[in-house]
Amino acid sequence: MPSRRRLLPSLNAIRAFEAAARLGSFKEAAAELGVTHGAISRHIQLLEQWLGPPALFQRLTRRVELTPTGAALLAETRPALDRLSAAAERHRARDGKAAPALLRVNALATFTLRWLLPRLSQFRAKHPEIEVRLSTSNEPVDALQEPHDLIIRGGPDTFYGFT
Repeated sequence: MPSRRRLLPSLNAIRAFEAAARLGSFKEAAAELGVTHGAISRHIQLLEQWLGPPALFQRLTRRVELTPTGAALLAETRPALDRLSAAAERHRARDGKAAPALLRVNALATFTLRWLLPRLSQFRAKHPEIEVRLSTSNEPVDALQEPHDLIIRGGPDTFYGFT
């Protein structure tokens, strides 16, 4: 009987899927993971082939949205990736290596694409010990409920409880 692990899709494909789902963009997922847009597209294509129909994403002009199938897969894969990440951090700490600090940033999509992403590689070069996770949202974000360290917004809105 084959090992159950052999029945798993590529971990890189799962990581590409999770990043694209969270960021709503193959381009942003590529920037976050340090690969090309084409690599993300290929990982998603292979994952969709591996799983079979229906598709995981609805591909729109400048963004992607999860299909119900994609949302169901994300709900199961995100906790699994979190557990893998936590296990890796525990073992790094045990070996005397510091776990990378995590900076979770949410910003407007246009700001992220035009200002933040072009500067991200420079930040990573200066601070390799910090893992940056970007997410975008053009909707209001509840800073008390969302797991972000930094939320970047602009405009005349009042953000109650924040200065």
